[in-house]
Amino acid sequence: MKSKRILFLIIFSQFAGTSLWFAGNAIMPDLIIEMGLKPGDLGSVTSAVQAGFIIGTLVFAFTAVADRFSPSKVFFVCSIVGAVFNASIYFLPKELLSVVITRFLTGVMLAGIYPIGMKIAADWYKDELGKAIGYLVGALVLGTAFPSLIRALGSQLEWSVVLGVVSILVCAGGFLVLFFIKDGPYRQPMAKFNPGGIGTLFKSSGYRSASFGYFGHQWELYTFWAFIPTLLAHHRGTVDNISLWTFLIIGSGAIGSSVGGILSEKWGSAFVAWVNLLGSGLCIILFPVFIQFPLPVFFTYMLVWGWVVVGDSPQFSALAAITTPKSQIGSGLILMNCIGYTVSIASIYTLNYLIGYFDISNVILVLLPGPILGLIAIYPLKKQRL
Repeated sequence: MKSKRILFLIIFSQFAGTSLWFAGNAIMPDLIIEMGLKPGDLGSVTSAVQAGFIIGTLVFAFTAVADRFSPSKVFFVCSIVGAVFNASIYFLPKELLSVVITRFLTGVMLAGIYPIGMKIAADWYKDELGKAIGYLVGALVLGTAFPSLIRALGSQLEWSVVLGVVSILVCAGGFLVLFFIKDGPYRQPMAKFNPGGIGTLFKSSGYRSASFGYFGHQWELYTFWAFIPTLLAHHRGTVDNISLWTFLIIGSGAIGSSVGGILSEKWGSAFVAWVNLLGSGLCIILFPVFIQFPLPVFFTYMLVWGWVVVGDSPQFSALAAITTPKSQIGSGLILMNCIGYTVSIASIYTLNYLIGYFDISNVILVLLPGPILGLIAIYPLKKQRL
């Protein structure tokens, strides 16, 4: 019973903390009006968070923070500081540079929330870790979508109120972890990041397959999430309350991630990842068709895409952990995440640039190489039934 209570608290706190991720995107329409930003600045605002997360992950790895201090305390500190950075947009000069810097610093703090949340779960769960990670990624998805829900339910709210609500929620999650989640019974020191071992990691065919599958996944995921409002706005019909639909589409991935975690226990992580990659690739190909359909059909299609685009995410972490030597699991996961989020920045900027010159129905196909690469990469693992 205690185990279930702990899992619920971890899931809620992960949801609360990761609501920082797209808070800037949710208020972007307001910033365009009040600060004179351009729609094209969306790519810079989104990529700033990704870049901060990459840098933060490396810093946390090199300093071995989670080894030297309680993960719960690290989660708490990063939640509070991240909430402050998130809210600081309101108090700083109203210009793009301020927004980008605060979003970058928020991304750094997310490196102490998302991965540390996984670490806390690993300290508490052993036999059902795959399922627990599926739930946690589902919490990440809901957290990512939550600012859009606030924007949708309070369309008349000032953008500063949206930031404030998110920051308060993040602080609440941090306090829950600090006061109610102690260090787990399976806690062991994490493997330190070993630069000298990087060269040997990709010599493992299993790790290579899992990593390149993840890179393909990352080429599509965050770019799709960031541009959902743009995709909805280009439908030939009038889409009312784009923020609400953005929340529902991103949020559907929480179900996909959780269901994928459950199914992986029976069918294997590689099979679940492969099926979801295939589904997301088909959704990309079919976008020029479905954008012409009536809104109910189009919305259903987008919900399916939101489901499959992230349903494979937790399985790549599981595959990397399975196929990496135990002494290098820490280095392997850190390297995979850093390259994956770097790939997402390149994808965001690529789509952001092309939208200025070509129709969105054609430009969206630039995401297709991601699922294709992923399908090819993890096929050997699927054959091994990992």
